[in-house]
Amino acid sequence: MTEAERARLIGVLAAGNFVIGVGAFVVIGLLVPLSNGFGISPSEAGLVLTVYAFAYAILSPLLVTLTGRVGRRRVLVASLGLFALANLGSALAPSPDLLLATRVLVAAGSGIFTPSAAAVAAAISTPETRGRTLAQVFFGITLAQVLGVPVGRLLAYTIGWRATLLVVALLALPCMILLWRFVPRGLAFEPTRLSTLGAALLDWRGLVAIGFTVSFMSGIYVVYTYLAPLLELRMGFGGPGVSAMLLLFGIGAVLGNLLGGRMTDRLGPGPTLRILVALHTGLIALFSLLPLPVPVLAPLVVVWSATGWAFMAPQQIRLLGRQNTGQAVTLALNAAAIYVGAAIGSALGAGVMSAAGIGWLGLAGSAVCALALMHLVLGDRLAAGRDG
Repeated sequence: MTEAERARLIGVLAAGNFVIGVGAFVVIGLLVPLSNGFGISPSEAGLVLTVYAFAYAILSPLLVTLTGRVGRRRVLVASLGLFALANLGSALAPSPDLLLATRVLVAAGSGIFTPSAAAVAAAISTPETRGRTLAQVFFGITLAQVLGVPVGRLLAYTIGWRATLLVVALLALPCMILLWRFVPRGLAFEPTRLSTLGAALLDWRGLVAIGFTVSFMSGIYVVYTYLAPLLELRMGFGGPGVSAMLLLFGIGAVLGNLLGGRMTDRLGPGPTLRILVALHTGLIALFSLLPLPVPVLAPLVVVWSATGWAFMAPQQIRLLGRQNTGQAVTLALNAAAIYVGAAIGSALGAGVMSAAGIGWLGLAGSAVCALALMHLVLGDRLAAGRDG
């Protein structure tokens, strides 16, 4: 594969991840129109997010394993096709129950595509450029985080939530064509079986390493889940102010994604992760000091987001470096861990607000991130002991 062909393929994989990310994040902006459309409460409408997260966490490792002997081109195109059909089903769902059922299928398609795209990216890159390559492929998801919520909200209030989900389904079609065109037919990959998943689940040292994703994401989501009400109550922001800070958070996520890949290629995954988690632990605590001057808060939000979302590339390289087999399954388990961590962090944040008040979210998130740093060090020591 030439350098031009490799760059083109990376761009197509990133575009596919962008569509997947839009499908995940756009729903956040649809909750109020969706609840009005079905005559249910916003909390009931929020189940579409919860169901998606848990379905992804459960189905991704299993489905990646079950499709592990199928060519990567077919897997990528078929999973994006399932994603498109499921979003079409969501747009046409006549009841909340059927909507939730289609979101399970959306999660299934997403859960196959993203780890498979990461595995392809790892396979076509050299060890020296693997961090940047993975970061470029995941750039699509972080960009979707920036655009998915505001654009989804705009479309939902302009053309309706059903038409918005139809747009998401249509976005997948050109990506499917490009994937079929540019993913090599005979791309070498490692076939997997259910025994591969079983071996990964029985490898407790590997699970400790993957579990770092859970602990770190938990720390991030303690604050991120409730960032809007935190800014409203402690900063006195209205809708425009909150939207501006969320936009800055998204920009930070994009910058962090690119930064993490470059740091990994230069420093290695272990040192990169230690630096990022240590910085994040300190930065997130500052949210308990609100209110802060806006010229201080704005860069804080950007840097905080960047240190959080820069972890993806080094964590994936860290995991791939420990696995001789079952790398696609490992990436799927790591992707599932993101959603588990987000759910745990959101629950912890709710508990902190109920028990101590919203002002304690920053310190609580910092404490969880400190535990994640200890988790990271422990995982590295266990790996060193096994290698020794």
